[in-house]
Amino acid sequence: MSALDFLQSVNRIIGILFLACYAYQLLYVPVALWRKHKITKSVPIRRYAVLISARNEEKVIGQLIDSILHQDYPSDMLSVFVVADNCTDSTAQVAAEAGATVWQRKNLHQVGKGYALNFLLSHIRQTYGDDHFDGYFVFDADNLLSPDYVSRMNEVFSPEHPIVTSYRNSKNYGDNWISAGYGLWFLRDAAFLNAPRARLGLSAVVSGTGYLFGKEIMLQHDGWPFHSLSEDTEFTVDCILRGEKIGYCGDAVLYDEQPTRLGQSFRQRMRWVRGNMLVLLRQGGRLSMGVFRRGGLSCLDLLLSMAPAIVLAIAGTAAGVLATVLELISGGRVLPMLGAAAMSFLVPYLLLLVAGAITTVTQWKRIHTSAWKKVLYTLTFPIFMATYVPITVLALFGKVEWKPIEHRAAMTVQELK
Repeated sequence: MSALDFLQSVNRIIGILFLACYAYQLLYVPVALWRKHKITKSVPIRRYAVLISARNEEKVIGQLIDSILHQDYPSDMLSVFVVADNCTDSTAQVAAEAGATVWQRKNLHQVGKGYALNFLLSHIRQTYGDDHFDGYFVFDADNLLSPDYVSRMNEVFSPEHPIVTSYRNSKNYGDNWISAGYGLWFLRDAAFLNAPRARLGLSAVVSGTGYLFGKEIMLQHDGWPFHSLSEDTEFTVDCILRGEKIGYCGDAVLYDEQPTRLGQSFRQRMRWVRGNMLVLLRQGGRLSMGVFRRGGLSCLDLLLSMAPAIVLAIAGTAAGVLATVLELISGGRVLPMLGAAAMSFLVPYLLLLVAGAITTVTQWKRIHTSAWKKVLYTLTFPIFMATYVPITVLALFGKVEWKPIEHRAAMTVQELK
């Protein structure tokens, strides 16, 4: 078999595997577009604690706390708590002046959001006990909340859904192709993955920020024991393996600031990829076995959404490079090789372009930027996703550690809209 034949065979195999792994998500599209009749229901007013882990976030944390304190939810049923985690700026002072209860943490050995959340929960439990709050919201310091966020989440929160995640929008979608790439991915994740999962009775997936969990979940874990590089994935996997169903509330809108610099973006996503890999190594076997038990479809969905795309992308890239090198060494024709290699990128580009276009069109009014940028960044979305190939390689072999992301987009919800 020639190098060209080898590459074409690899491309066909990867294409078949890719379709086999992700064809089911095509079924999610009509489910997501089907507008379920909204039924207004009477729900109890519950007491919530808001958990915010912040490291040098003096520029943005005040706006988040302000958006929490101006919810249309009874103010005496919401308490805001901030852990100023290894801060060297005025985060603690700004948060306290904005109306939050603040504890400062100094620990350079146990670094990361998971440790900070556990520290914060420990202090809350010592001060208020285990039964004072019915549930706990988790936000990042750069977030903003729509005025009815807590009310909408409270409607979904129930014994059937002791964990609820929300619609994740972007504060700075229009800054550049990097922030738009993040923003479009999170919009797709909310509208075309979590929403249809919820409608089909499957578990949604927690993504970093903008979620709520009940006190029973906290008591089961005796705090927050998730300290990996991707604590949100670790938490999601644990919940699904325990048989807990994560609910989704598309009416609760959270706005998140995204990185705009490629180096910063690479470091962040390297951490996500390495973290997901480690979670899969530890829990992949249990998730695979869970496919054959009650709630097995949620286990299968999580497995397929976490692993295959990265593995297949690396395999295709490696095969293309190897085959091209072999063809050059043997003195063969390079042009057909380059054409075959280009095809291995063209098909994923077109699939991602379609996914991005569907998301942009259906979420058009919820994307806060100009029309021409919405179109332009739909075209660059596949390029943003393609950067996951080198990111994954670096995550496999490079040094990965938790580092804070600098946030600068200081604005209110009214200014955003």
